[in-house]
Amino acid sequence: MFELTRYDGRHRLKGSVYLSIAMSLLAVIVIWIYPSFSGSFEDVDEEFLQAYPDQIIQMFNIQTMASLEGFLAFELYVFGWIILLGLYLAYLAAGTIAGDVERGRMDILLSMPISRARTVGEKFASLGVPIVVVNVITPVVVYVTALLVGEPLSAADLAAVHLLSIPYLFACAGIGLLASVVGDRTSIAQRIALGVTFGLFMLESLLSGTDYEAIGAIAPMRYFDPNEILLESTYDLVGAGVLIAMTVACVVVSQLWFRRRDIQ
Repeated sequence: MFELTRYDGRHRLKGSVYLSIAMSLLAVIVIWIYPSFSGSFEDVDEEFLQAYPDQIIQMFNIQTMASLEGFLAFELYVFGWIILLGLYLAYLAAGTIAGDVERGRMDILLSMPISRARTVGEKFASLGVPIVVVNVITPVVVYVTALLVGEPLSAADLAAVHLLSIPYLFACAGIGLLASVVGDRTSIAQRIALGVTFGLFMLESLLSGTDYEAIGAIAPMRYFDPNEILLESTYDLVGAGVLIAMTVACVVVSQLWFRRRDIQ
């Protein structure tokens, strides 16, 4: 069992470590520069936020810059986790099935005594390697760096924001998986995954607070809010459950679609 998951997971491990290093470096830079601006933010936080266009404030859900938690929520978690990592996981997942089909490896896999549904499920499960690794290494770096600059963070809130980001990243990967079984070529699947994921981010951001806000319920970004966790110590477990349900739905639909698809 899980032979494909173990095989793909091992091959993703090195890239996952590199990804974690990159995100950790981003975290270090963000935290290291914060003390240089913290005094200014505390004095003119409202004026600083008013200087930004309302669309930018709404899009990135900027709450405050007067605390390291608020600064991290915007600079690292909204930009780094919700946007960058969300897009990256969707892009990565888009190559799982389409890549093997395009290179001719899928014919070999399907000649083995393994169902198409299991093939899709195990390949998707291997994406847990980068998702888990980046969420294990980075919070340690964030916590230690915050201590070094004299701005300690709540260990519980920091652990929660990374733990609750895991269902969100899996949901983004689920979008990529759907694109992977639909697209004829890897490049097409990846473009679809990136376009849909970023489009959902824009949909949720721009429709929030309007009469059409309910439409944004289809976006995974609605159910993961770093500001609530870091600034208010509020953990949205219901939102995490919705993200898990979204992921399961994406995987099941992908399995059904791939089961009926002709491999050329």
